[in-house]
Amino acid sequence: MSHREQLYQWNHIIARHLPTLSKTQVYCLALWTFGMVLARSCALTAVVATIAALWEQKPDNLRQQLREFYKEAKAKAGDKRQEIHVETCFCGLLAWVLSWWKAQQIALAVDASPLADRFVVLAVSVLYRGCAIPVAWSILPANTKGTWRKEWLRMLRKLAPAVPKSVSVLVLADRGLYARWLFRRIVRLGWHPLLRVNSRCYFRAAGSCAFLRMGSYVPVEGSSWSGRGSAFASVKARLDCTLLAFYGKGHQEPWLMLTDLAPESGEACWYGLRTWIEQGFKFLKRAGWQWNHTRMTDPARVQRFWLILSVATLWLLSEGHSAPSDIPEGTFPPILLVKSSVVSRTHWDHVGIFHAGWLCILVHFLRQEPLPEPQFVPEPWPRTAPIPRLNLVNKLNKCEQKVAA
Repeated sequence: MSHREQLYQWNHIIARHLPTLSKTQVYCLALWTFGMVLARSCALTAVVATIAALWEQKPDNLRQQLREFYKEAKAKAGDKRQEIHVETCFCGLLAWVLSWWKAQQIALAVDASPLADRFVVLAVSVLYRGCAIPVAWSILPANTKGTWRKEWLRMLRKLAPAVPKSVSVLVLADRGLYARWLFRRIVRLGWHPLLRVNSRCYFRAAGSCAFLRMGSYVPVEGSSWSGRGSAFASVKARLDCTLLAFYGKGHQEPWLMLTDLAPESGEACWYGLRTWIEQGFKFLKRAGWQWNHTRMTDPARVQRFWLILSVATLWLLSEGHSAPSDIPEGTFPPILLVKSSVVSRTHWDHVGIFHAGWLCILVHFLRQEPLPEPQFVPEPWPRTAPIPRLNLVNKLNKCEQKVAA
């Protein structure tokens, strides 16, 4: 198999999973991502130099072809040029991931990432083995006033049709993104929110009439609590939900998450998966594609360029499963609440999933072999070590007696 046949193989895969793109757009996207993997950079100059040297193409023509992928229609040469409407690809990207997904549950994270003082990227990403695949995003100018509500709701709505009813979806977000409308939209989609809140917020446990600060449910290190009730004392902000509280040994503050799951069905340690989206941003920037060096200033062009970054990341992570000899039981140590939450691990991968996928593709490229069958093999979600539930009955009774008095 020649190198061009490998490109055509990848081109066929993209065309099958992103049918909203034209043939020209699909080929240009395949060329972009193929060149990025070989150059290990998303810089136009690096990609052009790599592909031009490999296939003896004229750099100027190739540069113009690749640049037009993310340009608006009026800035392209010719009369029949069309610009890419990226939002039409969001559903296809998530469906693409799920078609290779070897599990019946999946975790999504919503988060915002700035790029200097130019952009803020709002992204919904699939969490996978210590990394993240962006499947929906919105690029906004930095330091702009207003809420992000419309952007988050629109992205979630675009992704919903891609998820079969048989797949359980967990959506995680940090404290800065909590909102009652976000919680309710996630539930309305049939998914399960796991949204972190501040310890100063109030929660009233079911069967009690007293609101307590959420941090008081786990007052000491090494404690956890879960139960149904109502969050927030304000009537306008009040939310019927489950509180998952966890205060690990050595942690500066407890984890307090709101979810619609039953107390016995949720695990507080699942919130640790959210950190993977931060690793995903890291690989998009300095540790992977070097997107942090971009000179783009137009948010609309960046919005289209992120489709290239998403597909390239999806490709690498889908091939990374074949590098390790075995699949570890977890990506981070188990959380213990009795002795210490820091436990040494003996099964850390020597090569990360991002780098492993790059090596796999590079080796098959050098050998001129067909690309291996891609798939996503997620690790089992972590479990919290069983401990006795913290007893708050006496404390709740005292609070209720003060309220009655």
